[in-house]
Amino acid sequence: MASSLPGRKPAKRKRARLPYEQRISLYSFLVALPAQLVSGILVWMQPWSTESRIALIIAELFVWWLLALALQEQTTRPLQTLANVIGSLREEDFSFRARNATPDDALGELSLEVNALADSLSGQKVRAVEATALLQRVVDEIDAPLFAFDPASQLRLVNPAGEHLLRKTQARVLGRSASELNLQPCLTAQNESLVELNLNDSQARWLLRRSSFRQHGVPHTLVVLSDVSRALREEERRAWQRLIRVLGHELSNSLAPIKSIAGSLSSRVSSTPMDPTVRSDLQRGLEIIEARSASLHRFLEAYRRLAQMPAPALREVKVGPLISRAASLETRMKVAVQPGPDVIFQADPDQLEQMLINLVRNAADAVLEMAPISNNGKSEVTAENQHVEVHWDADSSNVILTIDDNGPGLLNPANVFTPFYTTKPNGSGVGLVLSRQIAEAHGGRIEISNRDGVRGCSVRVVLPRSPSIVAPASPSL
Repeated sequence: MASSLPGRKPAKRKRARLPYEQRISLYSFLVALPAQLVSGILVWMQPWSTESRIALIIAELFVWWLLALALQEQTTRPLQTLANVIGSLREEDFSFRARNATPDDALGELSLEVNALADSLSGQKVRAVEATALLQRVVDEIDAPLFAFDPASQLRLVNPAGEHLLRKTQARVLGRSASELNLQPCLTAQNESLVELNLNDSQARWLLRRSSFRQHGVPHTLVVLSDVSRALREEERRAWQRLIRVLGHELSNSLAPIKSIAGSLSSRVSSTPMDPTVRSDLQRGLEIIEARSASLHRFLEAYRRLAQMPAPALREVKVGPLISRAASLETRMKVAVQPGPDVIFQADPDQLEQMLINLVRNAADAVLEMAPISNNGKSEVTAENQHVEVHWDADSSNVILTIDDNGPGLLNPANVFTPFYTTKPNGSGVGLVLSRQIAEAHGGRIEISNRDGVRGCSVRVVLPRSPSIVAPASPSL
């Protein structure tokens, strides 16, 4: 029906073609056919018996057939061998080589070239495997979290640092979208910018580097995150250390004479005859001035000590006695100390004790905040409603201290390490900042998060067993 339509040419039939081996056999027979005919005629013309002539002709035909088969074998077998070698190369099996590879003939030169190609591809594969293994090793060893996303924003590659950041294994995160993993800012934020990721109460700030690459022709996005929190905190620390130094110097110079003058005026008022009511009001006002001046002076001294913390003086420290001693200094409630491994490591015991005192006091404050109030106005802490527990563990390179409580938990995790920030009525905002400064001076870190599945907060201090001292920045104007 289609061929009858106007303007359409009938489709040409494709001629059937004999396979290459059959064509070689046919041509072999055709080449020798004239000679075989002449030979047969000459044999038939001889004065021999008919049986002899027929036998001789049959023998010639048999020899002719054997020679044709040999020619076919010599022509097709090397080509089949080369086809097998090339097929092996296509399947990335480089163990096969072509035989009779000699420079004496055209087929031998072809075999030489095919073998040279196989050697070249084999070398390239070895180098590619080695380069891939090296790249995988570098990706695994790099501390920066690394992620690769496909065009659908699904995760296709993650390194161990990325697994640690997500706190999930590779098998659980591959194939999931960036939004499901809370990594969408990595794909939407501007390149070379700072991003904050809502991951497991992490307060880290990350420098985002994003680039593109292709895999199997499909474009992918490579994301590398660099934790710049410590560097930024160091800059912030230097800034507020300079501020504290300037303010402390100026305010101390003013508070000392204010306190002295208030004390002197209070003494003179008490010895000067005047109305008792006026005297009482003056004395009370001067006492308030003197008390607040002293309190403000102590407040400034606390911050000045924080700004001038010396580098750790390392010596061998036993973890167990250090924790027990710090826990025993909390007198408002009993702090449970769970026994751990007998660990001795290098640290400054005085600084670590001060850090533990601050952390245990914060945990106790949180528990006391949740405890019921008795008739005398004090918090009733009992074994049923109190829970502050300190325990420790160790591995080949780190000592891990953990303080758990069942207080209200973190309401604003972003500000826990902000200098001067506190939610306590009488707090100064120094304790956690000082504790982190001590941990980082030892080359460690502090992680604070809400506890999983239960009420309360967990503080995790990771300290290296052989620390490299990180000297605190000296405040300068």
